[in-house]
Amino acid sequence: MTNSTVSSNAAKYLALEEQYGAHNYHPLPVVLERGEGVYLYDVDGKQYFDFLSGYSAVNQGHCHPAIIEVLQKQAGKLTLTSRAFHNNLLGEYEKYITAYFGYDKVLPMNTGVEGGETAIKLARRWGYNVKGIPENQAKIIFAEGNFWGRTLAAISSSTDPSSFKGFGPYMPGFGLVPYNDLVALEEALKDTHVAAFMVEPIQGEAGVVIPDDGYLKTVRALCDKYNVLFIADEIQTGLARTGKMLACDHENVRPDILILGKALSGGTLPISAVLAENEIMMQILPGEHGSTYGGNPLACAVAIKSLEVLKTEKMVENAEKMGERLRQGLANLKSPFITTIRGKGLLNAIVIKHENPEASWDLCLHLKELGLLAKPTHGDKIRFAPPLIINEKQIDEAVAIIGAGLKLLA
Repeated sequence: MTNSTVSSNAAKYLALEEQYGAHNYHPLPVVLERGEGVYLYDVDGKQYFDFLSGYSAVNQGHCHPAIIEVLQKQAGKLTLTSRAFHNNLLGEYEKYITAYFGYDKVLPMNTGVEGGETAIKLARRWGYNVKGIPENQAKIIFAEGNFWGRTLAAISSSTDPSSFKGFGPYMPGFGLVPYNDLVALEEALKDTHVAAFMVEPIQGEAGVVIPDDGYLKTVRALCDKYNVLFIADEIQTGLARTGKMLACDHENVRPDILILGKALSGGTLPISAVLAENEIMMQILPGEHGSTYGGNPLACAVAIKSLEVLKTEKMVENAEKMGERLRQGLANLKSPFITTIRGKGLLNAIVIKHENPEASWDLCLHLKELGLLAKPTHGDKIRFAPPLIINEKQIDEAVAIIGAGLKLLA
C-alpha cells in the first residue's frame, strides 16, 4: 500500500481521533481546518482541490460568503424554538421551497436519512388511508445498490453487507428489485400492498451508476399504472449537482415525494426536506411525526439563501458545462488504469483496473500528496464531484493532477 506523508502536526489530531473516537469511518490521512470555494486547507496550510464536496453537501462551495453572512446574522438573533412554538422564518421558508420545486407542502427535517424515513412514513400512511392497503401490510420497494443512510430502516433496504451485517433484525415490509430493471419493477408493483418505490435517479454511493435513458420516465408511468408513489431520493443528486436542478429533470419526471438534503444548507448544518402534495402530506396529523430541530429558524434562513445562490450564480449551467469538460479531460488522459468514465454534470466517477486491489485507495493517496482530495467507493471506483462553482482553469488543473496521480500507479 502507498505510504502517505503525515506531518507531526497532523499526526497529533489523527491520534486523538484514534484514541477517543468510534472507528466507524476510514478517512484519508489528512486533517483539514479551513475551506474556501473549491479549496480545502490542512492544519499545515497546504491547499487541496475538494473533489468530494462533502458528498455533495458543499455544492455552493466552502464558506459561500452569502450563505455565511445569513448564517451569522440569524445565529445572533434566534437559532431554535422547537416546533412547540411558531417562528417568523418557518412559513417564509416553506413558501419559498414549495414554490421553488412546485409542491403543495414541505416537511422540514435535519439529516438526509431522516428525510428518507419521513418519506417512507408518509408513503405508508398514504397507502393505508388513500390506497386502502390493509393495516400493517404496506410495502416499500427499493433498488438494489441503494444508499440513503445507516439507520435501522436504511440498512434494512441495503444490499451492502458492510451496512447491514450484524445489525438485524431488519425492518419488515421492504422489498428489493435490481436497479435499472423495469421488468422486475413492474412485477413487484403488481402487489397491491405496495405503497411506494423509492429510488435514487443516479446511484451515488454505488459509484455514480446511471440508469438507461427513459428509466425514470418509465418508473413514473409504472407507478401511475399501479397506483404506487414514486419517491425520488435526490439528497445527493439534487440541487444542481448533475447539471439540472434535480436529476429527475433530465427526463422531465416529477416524483410524488421528493427528498432533499446535503446542499440544502450549503454545507453549513444539517437540513433536509420532504416535499409532496396535500393528498400525501396531510395524512400525517399533529404529534405523529416531527423533530426538535426540524424547521429551526437558523436552518430556514440558511436554506433560503442556499437555494437562492444556486439560481443567481447559475450553478446548474456551470455544473453541466464543467462536467463535460472534466469527463473530456479525463478521457484525454488515455490512462490504461481507467476502464470507465461516467457521470452527469459534476457528479462523476472513474472505475480503476489494476493488478493491485488497493489501487483506488493508493491513487487517492497520491492525489492527496499532489493537492486533490477524493475518496474511493466500493473498491475500484472513485467519485469526482467538486463544488459547482469550479471554473475551466481549475478543472484543467485538477485533471492534470489526476493524470500525474495515475502515472504513479504504474
